[in-house]
Formats: sequence, structure tokens, C-alpha cells
Amino acid sequence: MNYRFSSAAALMTAAFFAATPVFAEDMTAETVIATVNGTEITLGNVIAARKTLPPQYQSLDDAQLFDGIVNQLVQQELLKQAAGEPDMALQYQIENETRMVIAGTTLDDIAQAAVTDEALQTAYEAKIADFEPAQEFHAAHILVETEDEAKELVQDLKDGADFAELAKEKSTGPSGPNGGDLGWFTTGMMVAPFEEAVVAMEDGDISDPVQTQFGWHVINLIQTRMSEAPSLDSLKDELSAEIQDEAIRTKLESLEADATVERTEGIDAAAMRMDELLDK
Repeated sequence: MNYRFSSAAALMTAAFFAATPVFAEDMTAETVIATVNGTEITLGNVIAARKTLPPQYQSLDDAQLFDGIVNQLVQQELLKQAAGEPDMALQYQIENETRMVIAGTTLDDIAQAAVTDEALQTAYEAKIADFEPAQEFHAAHILVETEDEAKELVQDLKDGADFAELAKEKSTGPSGPNGGDLGWFTTGMMVAPFEEAVVAMEDGDISDPVQTQFGWHVINLIQTRMSEAPSLDSLKDELSAEIQDEAIRTKLESLEADATVERTEGIDAAAMRMDELLDK
């Protein structure tokens, strides 16, 4: 038998098995990814670290992200081991960090569980229960400094000039570049003389010059309509936040009511600045 050949074949076989990849479906959270002076870093550690990364890192190539996280965990473990036993200040910080992470995760779970289709529908119906339709106006205007300028604009419009083009050319207001378009508004949103003129107009009308503290306006009432209640989709984010806030508040009140919490009275608040206490 050629023992030299057999030994070489054995080494090649060992190398093959050592390099054989372990596929994701064969792994568990306890799968060891690296060992640092006998301390194991597991796939669970890697997953937990990945979940806390901001979105820009989550979108990295898996291989690049995996290597980066493993390298970071190895370096952190090396630094941890080099530091030795934590001092008193660090022990208290670790206690606080642990409490904060667990509490934060619990709050997230409460908030996520609270937002159901049923809860959203109930909150939406309560939100719009007192809604009353109101008249809305879509108007455009041209703002100038003098009444004479405004009168000239009115005549130009009667002679067939395009309102939007005149607004872009002549208006001194911020809506000028947009053809004077003010979008939709309801009563109470515009200054009184402007609003009074709009309310008295019909769709498509061009007003006579209207004076306000901003100058002289020529108004085009484009359209009027009755407002409609906002849709559930348009309020979803707002309602979700309100539902989550209420769920968290209710849970905290319930926990405090069921707990025994004793706060020590008479502690001088300035004591929290006595950093030297953690040096002992």
C-alpha cells in the first residue's frame, strides 16, 4: 500500500469536510460561529446584533454583513475579556442597559399587538363621529401692490389673458410661481376681506380688486365643494400611534396598580451627581 498517497488523500478528505458549508436550514440559534479564548459566539448573537442595525446596514450583501457582524462581535469579546471584571460604575450601567433593553422590547410588543384591524376601525369611527361637512374653496389669486395694478389685471383677464400666466408674471405673493394657486381651504383660513370675497363668488368667477394687509388681490374661484371625512387609510398612522400610546399607558397603569412600589422619601436630588460614589 502506498502510505504516502493514503495520508495525502486523508488530508484532502479532512480539508473537504472542514470547508463544507453549513446551510441555514441546518442551523440553530446555538450554532457556534466563532470561539474567542473558549467563549462561544453563536448564530443567535449574530442575529440579535443584526436586528439592531439601522436600515442602511440591513440592505448590505449577506456575506458582507455577516462577516462584519462576526468581526465586530469577536473584537467586542476580546475587549471585554481584556477589561476583566467590570468595576462598580460599569456594573450599574450594565444593570440599567439590561433593564432598558428588556423594557423597550416589552413596550414594542405591547404597541405592535395593540394595532389590529378592529382597533383601527373603532378608533377611526370615534375620530370621525363628530365630523361635520364644511364648504371648501379652491382658489387662485394675483397679489400686487396697488389698486390700479389690480384693475389693469382685471381688464386683462376680461380681454382673455390667462390667469395662471398673469400670476406667474405679475403676482408678488409666494403662490405666484405656481400660477397663483392657493389649493383648497375652508372659512377661517384666510384673512377676512379675502374670505368674504371668495364666499360671495361663484365657481369660475374673477373678483374685483380686494384689499388686505398684504396688498391688492385679484381672485379666481376655481371650484367649491363640501368636505368629506378623511379616509381610514389617510389617518392610519395617526390612529396607530394613538392606539399604541393608549395601550402602553393602560399596561403601565395596570402593572403599577398590581405592583408594590415603595419610593424612598427625603432623598436629596443632588445626590445623583455624586459620581465619586461609584469609585468605591
